[in-house]
Amino acid sequence: MKNAGSVLLRTPLGSKVTHPKVTRLSVNINKLATLRNARGGNDPDVVALALQLERWGAQGITVHPRPDERHIRRSDVRALSPLLTTEFNIEGYPGAEFMDLVLEVRPHQVTLVPDPPGVLTSNAGWDARTHRLFLSEVVHRLKENAIRTSLFMGTELDQLEHAAATGVDRIELYTEPYAAHYHEDRYAAVAPFVRAARHAAELGLGLNAGHDLNRHNLAFFAQQVPGLLEVSIGHALICDALLFGLENTVRLYLRELR
Repeated sequence: MKNAGSVLLRTPLGSKVTHPKVTRLSVNINKLATLRNARGGNDPDVVALALQLERWGAQGITVHPRPDERHIRRSDVRALSPLLTTEFNIEGYPGAEFMDLVLEVRPHQVTLVPDPPGVLTSNAGWDARTHRLFLSEVVHRLKENAIRTSLFMGTELDQLEHAAATGVDRIELYTEPYAAHYHEDRYAAVAPFVRAARHAAELGLGLNAGHDLNRHNLAFFAQQVPGLLEVSIGHALICDALLFGLENTVRLYLRELR
């Protein structure tokens, strides 16, 4: 696996994980690519900005290339891969084109999401019971190529058991339900995620999270949810950057995780 000499947290594929001292921040740069594509040309330069994000403290870069390339392009993925010095996480539905791409560039982590081709943004976790055989085959193929695997999942405990049965290394909890109810009752909102995190640990699964996490709800989530290794945040972080600047915003999010 590339960048093996970095200070990045690495665990052998399939190994048990321990609770991290600090949850790592992976910045999703899709929205930077959306801005570039709206005008054409190469402003902003998403590759240059990804490298800046690393310098400013981001511990990973996430991209989610979609078939229509409406934000991140496959050429971006290829350009980023040899240059990043932190963790490279590629999200997406494991269709043939996506699988060809990730097996070509071999990122540190591939997060499999159940998005249909035309969806605006990820809006549900996998039904791992129904798709267990398919996911098992995909996970096995990725792990054969020394790529850490993660499944985008909801908080249903029985679904986590089916996810674990695929041989996946981690799950990424879909946190939109938490974000939607955070201001009503944050303890009730986070409770299903705490239960899911504990069950994931019992199953030997590493734990990531993402979707609608922001400066206001992130610290509480990270404090309450045990074993949280990594969060992937894009839209909210880029929105905050319009007010605070990109470098300062990365530092603000890192502060929330500490």
